[in-house]
Amino acid sequence: MTDLRNQRRMAASILKCGVNRVWMDHDRTDEIAKAVTKDDIRVLIRGEAVKSRQVKGISRGRKKFNAKQKEKGRRRGQGSRKGAKYARSPKKKQWIRTIRPLRAFLRSLRDDGKVSKSDYRKYYRKAKGGEFRSKHHLHSHLISDGVLKEEGKQ
Repeated sequence: MTDLRNQRRMAASILKCGVNRVWMDHDRTDEIAKAVTKDDIRVLIRGEAVKSRQVKGISRGRKKFNAKQKEKGRRRGQGSRKGAKYARSPKKKQWIRTIRPLRAFLRSLRDDGKVSKSDYRKYYRKAKGGEFRSKHHLHSHLISDGVLKEEGKQ
């Protein structure tokens, strides 16, 4: 077997890849061995006696599968959690998620004329005080207090 280390090194510098990624045709080893200069190697590259192998990537198949499972709510058990309860979903974010729909609901009721300005202000303050868990909870309060008629919640 002829020593092709020098040719391999030159081919690597021309192909701009590592020495281990240089592929040489076994049927044309004698022809490759005669190549002494970089120009000779370039000719062999054009003749496809020397090529660079494809870069081995890392498959994202498992990652994609796991992401789909997490979308469904799987793989989120006790052992997969890092961070405390309120580090994962802070109290402030939870509050924002609660208060914004409440305020939007009250605003729409006031704009439609279903609730007076004074009642709007009263329930706005109660919402700020954390009296209502959800929009549905607020709606049921409005009905039980007689502010809204029980027709159907928006």
